[in-house]
Amino acid sequence: MAKELIMTDASYKALEQELEMLKVEKRQEIAEKIRVARGFGDLSENSEYDEAKNEQALVEARIAKLEEQIKNAKVVSYAHLSTDTISVGTTIRIKDLEFDEEESYRLVSAVESGTDMNTITDESPVGAAVIGHKVGDVVDVQLPSGDTAKFEILDITLEK
Repeated sequence: MAKELIMTDASYKALEQELEMLKVEKRQEIAEKIRVARGFGDLSENSEYDEAKNEQALVEARIAKLEEQIKNAKVVSYAHLSTDTISVGTTIRIKDLEFDEEESYRLVSAVESGTDMNTITDESPVGAAVIGHKVGDVVDVQLPSGDTAKFEILDITLEK
């Protein structure tokens, strides 16, 4: 059984849009590249054809992955989110008690993760540890190094 993926409505819609774009536009674009490359003759030494076929394989793999993620998605609506406890979709302000530093992060699903340094995923050590906690709680987080860090939950907000 596949793992349920919790995500916000906006992230779910972004996955659907990407899937639609890949199925409609990208597939058609690649089919045209393959058609043109076939016109160049011998396929055994045709780099344009090989490149188009590789791109096609990557796109089909991404489509399959997106379809699986959408199938297993549990969408949380901002209307149903609460600032009482931390969940996917909330923004938290936490304090590292060892270094006396405060940071703010938006908690997202692993599907939504990217290069945004102001997000943490629900599968990261900190994200997994803080889910379900309330303002004022002190949370012990088992770090990959084996050490334990302590974070105090200072604030929980909703940002769309």
